[in-house]
Amino acid sequence: MGYDLIGDIHGEAPTLKALLEKLGYQLTTDGYSHPENRTVIFVGDLVDRGHWQKEVISTVRVMTEAGNAICIMGNHEFNAIAYGTVGPNGRPLREHSAKNVKQHKEFIAAFRGAEAEYRETLEWLKTLPLWIDLPELRVIHACWDQAEIELLLSRHAGPRLTDDLLVQASTYGTKEYRALETLLKGKEVALPDGASYHDKEGTRRTVMRTQWWGGAGSYRACYMGPEEARENIPDVPIVGDPLVHYPEDDAPVFIGHYWLDGQPRPLANNIACLDYSVAKSGGSLVAYRFDGEKTIRSENFVSVPRVES
Repeated sequence: MGYDLIGDIHGEAPTLKALLEKLGYQLTTDGYSHPENRTVIFVGDLVDRGHWQKEVISTVRVMTEAGNAICIMGNHEFNAIAYGTVGPNGRPLREHSAKNVKQHKEFIAAFRGAEAEYRETLEWLKTLPLWIDLPELRVIHACWDQAEIELLLSRHAGPRLTDDLLVQASTYGTKEYRALETLLKGKEVALPDGASYHDKEGTRRTVMRTQWWGGAGSYRACYMGPEEARENIPDVPIVGDPLVHYPEDDAPVFIGHYWLDGQPRPLANNIACLDYSVAKSGGSLVAYRFDGEKTIRSENFVSVPRVES
């Protein structure tokens, strides 16, 4: 069996359908399936931003329930669940701040007037595994940190978002909060001397996401994210070693999350990011055709341009 891994979709259903068709999947009564017994693995971030929230969820859900796909949880699914869940203190686990309302507005709007469907969709999102660890490949939304994974396995029942884990991971300062921040959002390091940059949504950042798998160097060299922000990162030696250092002989690991641009390419011999900014004009939806190889191959990336609405 081969796997086709697909990056962050963010509500862009027309582009998702175009990519599935390019990969050879055909629409049947059980959703999209491949005539050669291939399986899709979605790397998370199905929701937010795009105008086709329900359509994306329905497409992915039908495929998973038919056994034609697997989907893991991204930070946007986790955030959506926390936003819609009341905690023990009677307040939402994710604050309904102006920033968070803006981030979730498309997802919330899609279910306006359909509270029961909204609640049922959140329950389905909670069933998505936080990672996949197979002998031949691994999949996680942002960062494969073995220590954080083992912490969650030692304290909770497998790679699933239980009610207790949801509460703990939404509570600043807990070990679960730190673990989910790393696994779903990436390894971060504070910038030196009051330096900052603005992310894709215009938010000022004083911490940056890192190329967590490699050796430490300068802040600019270790930066991970959209290239337009790199010049604003200080080009001075990084303090300490905040990275993970994923072993070069470990199984290939596939991630999303980082809003890359340009031509899809391996990040390392055994690491591939599949998020190429489909939610913005000029972005692409990217897949990787995996057939058991130990080394990521540039020619195995498949992409389609964003279908502009």
